[in-house]
Amino acid sequence: MSGEAHPAALGIDVGGSGIKGAPVDLRTGALTADRLRIETPQPATPSAVADVVGEIARHFADELGDGPIGVTVPGVVTRGIVRSAANIDPTWIGTDADTLLSERVGRDVHVVNDADAAGVAEARFGAARDQRGLVLVTTLGTGIGTALLLDGRLVPNSELGHLEIDGHDAESRAAASARELEDLSWEEWAERLQRYYGVVEDLLWPSLIVVGGGVSRKADKFLPLLHLRAPIIPAGLRNQAGIVGAALLAYEERGSRP
Repeated sequence: MSGEAHPAALGIDVGGSGIKGAPVDLRTGALTADRLRIETPQPATPSAVADVVGEIARHFADELGDGPIGVTVPGVVTRGIVRSAANIDPTWIGTDADTLLSERVGRDVHVVNDADAAGVAEARFGAARDQRGLVLVTTLGTGIGTALLLDGRLVPNSELGHLEIDGHDAESRAAASARELEDLSWEEWAERLQRYYGVVEDLLWPSLIVVGGGVSRKADKFLPLLHLRAPIIPAGLRNQAGIVGAALLAYEERGSRP
């Protein structure tokens, strides 16, 4: 019906420097209000992050109504429990994040891996929309987050940024943070990305590679330097992808689809 309200959910993306949230229209993928960003507490313990999540949820309470809340974390998440902590405080390991955040907010919260959220958003609304076959979505930032989607369906917690390549954890050499830390030129960094994506491509043979993360705003400086079998393109939703994907996955977890 034309007058029917679009389904909405709140997405909150927990990053190393900031925690960002906004309500999302799940039929279009658009944010329905300006996002709220709060500095990530240091140390970013589960309890400290839960306080910020609660603050963001309260801020958008009127816009959200009875919609669900999805939250990303940079770690493996299985059934709401955080299993790894490569780029977050180690006290997250073993934390039942669904229960912790639901109790702090006072309503159901669904916690997912941050790269998985970005991948789902790109598959539904962004650069990988309607793409058949295997799609690899990567987020280049402090580390390398990865999401695998087969015919649009998520294969969760792929963690391909931690492949060992040439004796190194891949993200320690090829993440955007490595380029900044070592003051690499775009060409020097592209050589590392070529090696990383080449190994992944030989393992999985994706039909499309999507590159997200903040550095994707400068995709023209490094993507043309890569030579792979699959097309490699910048993400469509950029830094909103985590928010959108978290909201979408929370909505679908509740047993509905927009």
